Amino acid sequence: MTKTVEMVITGAQVLNVETREFEATSLWIDHGRIISNLQDEPYEALEHVDARGKWIVPGMIDAHVHMESAMVAPSELGKVLLQHGVTTIVTDPHELANVAGTAGIEYLIADARQTPLDVCFMLPSSVPCVPFDDNGATLHAADLRPLYQEPEVRGLAEVMDYGAVARGDEDTMAKIHDAYARGYHADGHAAGLDAHQLNVMRNAGLDTDHECMTVEEARDRVKAGMTVFLREGTVERDVLATISAVTEANAGRFAFCTDDKTISDLMTEGSIDYNVRLAIQSGMRPALAYTLASYNGAVAHRLTDRGRLSAGQLADLVVLDDVTAVKVAKTMKNGQWVTETTATQPLTFTATHVQQHAQLADFKLSLTTGAANVIGVQPNHIETDHLTMTVAPTENFEADIDQDILKMVVVERHHNTGKVGVGLVHGFGLKHGAIAGTVAHDAHNIVAVGTSDEAIMRVITQITQDNGGIAVGDEHQVLATMPLAIGGLLSTSTYQVAAAQLDGLKQAYEVISEQPFSFDPFITLSFLTLPVIPTLKLTARGLFDYDSFDFIPVATTATTESLATSR
Repeated sequence: MTKTVEMVITGAQVLNVETREFEATSLWIDHGRIISNLQDEPYEALEHVDARGKWIVPGMIDAHVHMESAMVAPSELGKVLLQHGVTTIVTDPHELANVAGTAGIEYLIADARQTPLDVCFMLPSSVPCVPFDDNGATLHAADLRPLYQEPEVRGLAEVMDYGAVARGDEDTMAKIHDAYARGYHADGHAAGLDAHQLNVMRNAGLDTDHECMTVEEARDRVKAGMTVFLREGTVERDVLATISAVTEANAGRFAFCTDDKTISDLMTEGSIDYNVRLAIQSGMRPALAYTLASYNGAVAHRLTDRGRLSAGQLADLVVLDDVTAVKVAKTMKNGQWVTETTATQPLTFTATHVQQHAQLADFKLSLTTGAANVIGVQPNHIETDHLTMTVAPTENFEADIDQDILKMVVVERHHNTGKVGVGLVHGFGLKHGAIAGTVAHDAHNIVAVGTSDEAIMRVITQITQDNGGIAVGDEHQVLATMPLAIGGLLSTSTYQVAAAQLDGLKQAYEVISEQPFSFDPFITLSFLTLPVIPTLKLTARGLFDYDSFDFIPVATTATTESLATSR
């Protein structure tokens, strides 16, 4: 008796990731899975799909992403990513976890169940990212263990505290052990690490890294036995600088990720499909690029049921009109063509609220030495330069517009401790006004930068009233806001409304900077508070120097201006 199956797709060039070649064949699909990739089979299909002139690749996988950076709920994010051929993401929910602990993780898992997109969770390893961070919660190994009962949990996310690994911190080692004991694995985070330090990470069981910014760094990680996730986010623009590290021989050690990308950029540029486009434009064979975008990410995360178009695999696939331009015609998830017909709303989140009592006096910065340590922004990168710049002595520095030196503040907002860090930053180009946000990696306190204390206070007051968000103001009024009521990180609006609000912030920023928008200042600002990334950063406790791994004063006795990266 002839077997009847639900669907057969014929006529397309289908990617075989085992050979890294396209081949003319058919895909037979039944009950959400591929049952054959042979041209002819003794099956009867209830639906015949003629895909002549098309290409078919496995559903794309984002190997490492903090989905909170999209600033919409998971159920809204899925609607966008599926349109771009992404069928699985591997996410580290440590942003909302740093704000709300396990309640934040549980919220994201629950809301993600509303989307067909597969969201695989790697439990956050570093909450807080360093012991001295003023975040909203602390998660030990014992706190994470119950979450392994959730089917979406697939391992341990990026371990960022190298010091804890190097000294064999008991709790950190327990988190890594727990992941492997359940048949999963643990991601690494190797920003700024040398070859010896990479071996320390590998000896601890950390087998991936996504922090490469150069070809040399990528090759070092491959030599150390790591899988490298080549990253292209909103500010982490690293694919073009690293793609030449991939060869036909070592390609199995590379996959793609976005790490952090806003909803606006996801809608306009795309997600992993954009990484693929950049790789192909750089000369990579399309078949190889799509293999990195699917199969390699699945292998790295031990996802054995996806990433290939062969028997037994999930029927997650992407039909392309143009294989080199990465033009997605339609996406299939679990054997069903994706259509945005199901209306969903983000689940309600009430676990946190913004609380702080900062005053103008808290922003005072006295400088008497004639020189200062200044955070130097690197556009489209999350690392910074350690600048030593000449500043006029003053009882309260506010701004030096000519040198583009602005005041930056970080206000603790989880426990109302009153802590306020004050520093200086170069590179935002503001002429008047200020911006502020509750997205500030990884502690997610309030961060602001501006040309006057009053302007800074105005936008901080606005986002406090909104219970989290981003605001832009001039010297007289707030010009644009984006409320982020879900932990101060995510919008409760549809992705279309959230994207429009983000566009409004960008337009307002152009008003106060008096120049065209050239890099994302909001995501850039959010990373200036992350102490585990080189080199100068600002926290609620003050100015932090990654190289000495200690706090340093803003004022300095140095008189030589330096624009070199301190590495």
